[in-house]
Amino acid sequence: MNLDFHELARFAEKVTRTAGKKIVELRHTSTVTKSFKHAGELVTSADLESDRIIREAITSCYPDHFILSEESEVQSGDVRFGPVWVVDPLDGTVNYAHQLPHFAVSLAFAVDGVVWAGAVHAPDLNCTYVGIRQEGAFCNGERLQVRAATSLSDAVVGTGFPHDKSLLLPAQTTVNLLTRHCRDIRRFAAPTVDICYVAAGKLDAHTETLRPWDVAAAGLIAREAGALMGHVGAVPAEVPVELFGDRVVYATPGIFQALLDLLRSSE
Repeated sequence: MNLDFHELARFAEKVTRTAGKKIVELRHTSTVTKSFKHAGELVTSADLESDRIIREAITSCYPDHFILSEESEVQSGDVRFGPVWVVDPLDGTVNYAHQLPHFAVSLAFAVDGVVWAGAVHAPDLNCTYVGIRQEGAFCNGERLQVRAATSLSDAVVGTGFPHDKSLLLPAQTTVNLLTRHCRDIRRFAAPTVDICYVAAGKLDAHTETLRPWDVAAAGLIAREAGALMGHVGAVPAEVPVELFGDRVVYATPGIFQALLDLLRSSE
């Protein structure tokens, strides 16, 4: 397989920008319909239109590649094997629906479960984050670097809450630990943006339970900016580490182990 990862990164950037432009247009020019998925998770017609744009672009340019998308009913392929595009067509749907700026379109390319290129485009923030494995991470063309925090007491940490209210207790325990041991917490409710904020040094860490489409592109961007990635619990042997989001942690190196130890203390 002969792949140009710079070309794939440019493709991801272009497609996320195209989809991002469309969902902003939809919000201003038409009525965006709303419905609910499992556990009361909001989905809008903008999510579905963004998904359509991205899927059509991939199948047109890379017809032999698999696709894993949050909004597609039928997934193609297995993320553990071969080339796969991991898609979040609209992360932060509630923010989008409520005219809040923290939402994004995310697209990553992986081979055999290893992420090589990705982009996260946040239209209302005017930020396009791009990462290429072993080549670095960038926002609007400027190289990113994590902040050099060295103590939890000085750290601002992002986190989130599950859509399924029956799963709130572990997240509340995490918030309790973070607020007692860190400088402060933030919840922007768009994990792709939160993780990119770690890459940009705006947050010192981010932790919550996420899905592959939340962590694929943003996780690569954070790691390429110098962040470390880990998990509070064990990663199943059959799941690619870079696409496993359960109780995931992204943090600047100076606080990574201390944060991981703190979160594991509640186990």
